[in-house]
Amino acid sequence: MKTLRFAFFGAGFWAPCQLAAWRELKGVECVAIYNRTRAKAEKLAAQFGIPAIYDDPREMLRRERIDFVDIATGNDTHEEFVLLAAKHGLPVICQKPMAPTLAACNRMVAACRRARVPFLIHENYRWQTPIRALRAELARGTIGTPFRARFDSISGFPDITMQPFLAELEQYIIADLGVHILDMARFVLGEAASVYCRTQRIHRHIRGEDVATIVLGMESGATVSCHLALAENFVEKECFPETLVFVEGDKGTLELAPGHWLRVTTKDGTHARRHPPPRYPWADPAYDLSQAAIVPCHQNLLQAIRRRGRAETSADDNLKTLRLAFAAYDSARSGRAIHLK
Repeated sequence: MKTLRFAFFGAGFWAPCQLAAWRELKGVECVAIYNRTRAKAEKLAAQFGIPAIYDDPREMLRRERIDFVDIATGNDTHEEFVLLAAKHGLPVICQKPMAPTLAACNRMVAACRRARVPFLIHENYRWQTPIRALRAELARGTIGTPFRARFDSISGFPDITMQPFLAELEQYIIADLGVHILDMARFVLGEAASVYCRTQRIHRHIRGEDVATIVLGMESGATVSCHLALAENFVEKECFPETLVFVEGDKGTLELAPGHWLRVTTKDGTHARRHPPPRYPWADPAYDLSQAAIVPCHQNLLQAIRRRGRAETSADDNLKTLRLAFAAYDSARSGRAIHLK
């Protein structure tokens, strides 16, 4: 199997985890790294043995012999770098959210389609171990046909402290955390036909919304509510971010409870089993649920680049999630439900 060589864009908060997760896979190697602040790129290059360092992305793509790029910079730079990679005929993996506007997302997808290069989005939350277990149980038909579900994501971890730029964003909780949860909802229960949303701003040092309640009317007829909040002021330190899910079906219920417990209740009683994430020495214990999910996400995207499988989170698929996120903002502004075409 040929080893695929890639260039990495970015040296921020998530970059070390992204690079560490790539090292868990065979047949792939990071050979170059770009960051606008060269010193940060040099530090990561030394840590991960990356031979080439750049502070000019165009020079990197001109000089390096690579098979794809992985973009993990701020989403306001994603369009520039995706279009640059497409110009060079390179497959692209890009961090979520794809871009700050739906128009930019559409331009990026169109450019990669014209260049006939794969455009894939790194969306790792659907790869969390307990979420995969929840969907597998639902697919077995144990609780019958779902008619209502709730996704609760309350983060007690100091994301703003670790990533202070988030506090300056005009759009925060939906654009950052919400796209993860909306993608989960699609992964578990299918596509939405309508969106209704209310937002709040509780922490005054955060410019954007930090609380959102989103109600999805699914094409199946089910109703899904997504509850998002930054609760760093009152959640205890040992309470780490995880998404809690409750699904009601016509034959029973599924509950993803704290501690990665999946409880199935039917007329035969309640059965519970834990589905903890795998442990990696490089993962922060406070973030290991999300960080461990990077590895299977990488694996899926790598197989797609090798044309040995389908990427679950292609850019075309991720557009469906982003349409929900932008519709949620439209709904919050207008105070009405948005019906999707």
